Amino acid sequence: MKTGNMLVEKAARNDYTEFQRFIKSLRTQRQLWLLSIPIIIWVIIFAYYPMYGILMAFFDYTPGKEIFQCDFTGLKYFKQFVTNPSIFTLLRNTLVMSGLSLTLGFLAPIVFSLMLNEMGRSGVKKVIQTVSYLPHFISWIVAGSMVYMVLSSDGILNSLLSASGATQNSIPFLTKGEYYWTIYIIVNVWKSVGWSSIIYLSAMSGVDEELYQSGAIDGLGRWGMVKHITLPSIAPTIILLWILGIGNILSAGFDYHLIIGNAATRPYWDVIDTYAYRYGVQQGYYSMGTAVSLMKSVIGFVLVWITNSISKKMTDTSIF
Repeated sequence: MKTGNMLVEKAARNDYTEFQRFIKSLRTQRQLWLLSIPIIIWVIIFAYYPMYGILMAFFDYTPGKEIFQCDFTGLKYFKQFVTNPSIFTLLRNTLVMSGLSLTLGFLAPIVFSLMLNEMGRSGVKKVIQTVSYLPHFISWIVAGSMVYMVLSSDGILNSLLSASGATQNSIPFLTKGEYYWTIYIIVNVWKSVGWSSIIYLSAMSGVDEELYQSGAIDGLGRWGMVKHITLPSIAPTIILLWILGIGNILSAGFDYHLIIGNAATRPYWDVIDTYAYRYGVQQGYYSMGTAVSLMKSVIGFVLVWITNSISKKMTDTSIF
């Protein structure tokens, strides 16, 4: 009993100490806190207050009524989604495309940033960086139009193949499902590689130059410096982004699929996000769409927590 009281008192002292530190930070960093007030208010209004809407997943929501005025359904919509015959197709497509993004889409900016870092401070490097960033700012509507212009039956690629004599008939890139995943990952990498490389280039800029000088003295070549200096130095950044990427394993997007996908390729592009959009927005089943999105978010959080715990034990690097 005495030991229990001591533990409670110790916890209370720790909480009081943390509170004292918080009050001290308010005093010593009051300018930063004042600057943060508009951001905090924005986050509360637009990020936390809308979370009230997740309660729709547990009610038979009718537009125009308050959520608690609707009939309580419990886990009804969660069960409907899990027992849906199309769930295996949705999971397959989601995991395949998310897996491709988490491997090829994750490795591409690392390799790209390593290549740029080896170029030093040259004008060519700045041009390449600028050009690689541009696709990130192109909307999916414009990107989809570009894909159609290149890969349609009378598009640029088929025209070049026909002119060179490589093919006699047009290749149905956009209407044959077997091509869809390959096209998706190519377009996704093209749009994200430049922007994603910014984080790695920032991490590389913080590597101590003396390490490279020591490596040169020890006879390390350029690949040796990358392997033994650059990669270990940016490993914490890579691990943290990998942990966050795991949380999005069930998010394969829906904008690209709705623009590029069609009825012929639907068995390959219909994912959890498009299912939630179709039922929750287009067909007005708000409770179903909310339930699917909530379940996806909970699973993503659990995966992040598990991955974070493993990383903390194995590499001593974690988000929390």
